[in-house]
Amino acid sequence: MNKQFWQGKRVFITGCTGLLGSWLTDALLDMGADVVGLVRDHVPQSNLVRSGMMNQISVVHGHLCDYNLLERTLAEYEIEVVFHLAAQTIVTIANRAPLSTFETNIRGTYMLLEAARRNPTVHGMVVASSEKAYGEQTAMPYHEAAALHGRHPYDVSKSCADLLSQSYAHSYGLPVIITRFANLYGGGDLNWNRILPGTIRSVLLGERPIIRSDGTFKRDFVYVKDAVRGYLMAAEQVVRPELHGEAFNFGMGHSETALEIVKTIIRVSDYPELEPIILNEVRNEVQDQFMNSEKASRLLGWEPQYTLASGLAETMSWYRDFLNLEPRESVIE
Repeated sequence: MNKQFWQGKRVFITGCTGLLGSWLTDALLDMGADVVGLVRDHVPQSNLVRSGMMNQISVVHGHLCDYNLLERTLAEYEIEVVFHLAAQTIVTIANRAPLSTFETNIRGTYMLLEAARRNPTVHGMVVASSEKAYGEQTAMPYHEAAALHGRHPYDVSKSCADLLSQSYAHSYGLPVIITRFANLYGGGDLNWNRILPGTIRSVLLGERPIIRSDGTFKRDFVYVKDAVRGYLMAAEQVVRPELHGEAFNFGMGHSETALEIVKTIIRVSDYPELEPIILNEVRNEVQDQFMNSEKASRLLGWEPQYTLASGLAETMSWYRDFLNLEPRESVIE
């Protein structure tokens, strides 16, 4: 990462109160960027608020689908780089309430793309797609050349956002790069129905963790600090015309089943005797997913620096502090 590149850079982040957004904001502030964040809801327990970072950035209150607000923000703050991270990311909510998911993930994306296109100070944009944009694929791992086959509401919303971003790059020359990350994890994710934060909270409290699927679904996981590096590297390279409209996979290159990841967390916890509860109630989810990240390595220089074990160790420490928990017992030899 190039700290000099970010010194004094005027940056706009949607989704700054989320898991990735809060860690990205922290990194940008540390490098001297001037950060403007779009905030819809006040979430007092979010990492951005609890850390005090909310007081170090310019906050614009409003909705991602408010085009006039977006255009005014980009113009008045003379934004140079845009990170579009905001989305409705919970698959079960997308299945239950598809319209609100489409509104945020699809309409919100093209509103922001259009505002960026019309603002002359914007010279780089990074849009968060997802491995879910691929939908069901017969070949693993996922490669960027694969067609986007989203079928279920959340997957479709990410396929659409991805294709819209490519369209703005190829049709209007908008300097945008699309990121397709594997499942992100790390301290600050307060969506407890996600498998990693939910499992970590349960085992730290000595409770049996819940697996909503049958436990056989396979996923690729990337630690949030590695993800932040990926976003910064992409933004630093977006000035290269040959990268406009390009999508990049970011993953570890291998997958873990839900049951494996839960048992790993239990094994390193203070309650290794716990057994998960398997509900087998998940529907409209892709069975197996993992990513090939060779393109990001070759063109952006990105490689994950954290193993799953080292990332989980930091993550569990963060949640232990967040929940104000002491170790189960202190053993004195």
